[in-house]
Amino acid sequence: MSRPLGLLADVVPFSWVDGPGNRCAVFLQGCNLDCLACHNPHTMPRQTARAREVTVEELLDEVRPLAPYLSGVTVSGGEATLQAEFVAAWFAALRDDPATARLTRFIDSNGCADSATWDLLLPLTDGVMLDLKALDVETHEALTHRSNAPVLMSLRRLVHERKLAEVRLLVVPGYNDDEDTLRDTGEYLADNAPGVPVRVIGFRAHGVRAAARQIHEPTAEERASYGEWVGAAVGRQLVTLV
Repeated sequence: MSRPLGLLADVVPFSWVDGPGNRCAVFLQGCNLDCLACHNPHTMPRQTARAREVTVEELLDEVRPLAPYLSGVTVSGGEATLQAEFVAAWFAALRDDPATARLTRFIDSNGCADSATWDLLLPLTDGVMLDLKALDVETHEALTHRSNAPVLMSLRRLVHERKLAEVRLLVVPGYNDDEDTLRDTGEYLADNAPGVPVRVIGFRAHGVRAAARQIHEPTAEERASYGEWVGAAVGRQLVTLV
């Protein structure tokens, strides 16, 4: 049976910001959210001349010579789970190749994936970094044009499977940056994802679409407050500020 093709937006051979250690980050093309503050808006559409198709073997060939210098690989996007069959086949090939078998395999996801998708991916995945755009439904819809119900369902599944490596909170001034919202979010995570690290990311305008460029970039003091409010519930030692 032939293996599925993957549609790539980009490959970053070495990255220190896409998971633990030094990682090869693979960005897949196409997303099922329409985030106002996305920093990779060119990866949203499925159809674009900038993307390229690859086979599992071709992508394995790109990673194999890098392997001695890597801790692992991370598949991001776009939304990685939209190409779950390709990701699963590539992760299996990495696991089975002696040159890449020791590499950890992570997914950076927006969480809009159903149970069948996680059934396919989780047995081959070491950890998932999950974006939680907003705990409040209306705010989530304003930021992404979709409900957060599947995201929260994914969060609970990943906690149950012990595969939730990190929760990522993008704090966008005017949407989800007030003290009550962030304290409530921290309490939700303390109750539903205890002990899981949380990366609190202050909005930055670089790379976003024109509609988001007028949003205020939080100061260092404001970002520190975000971390304090979330950390008060989840534990300050679990919070990383970006």
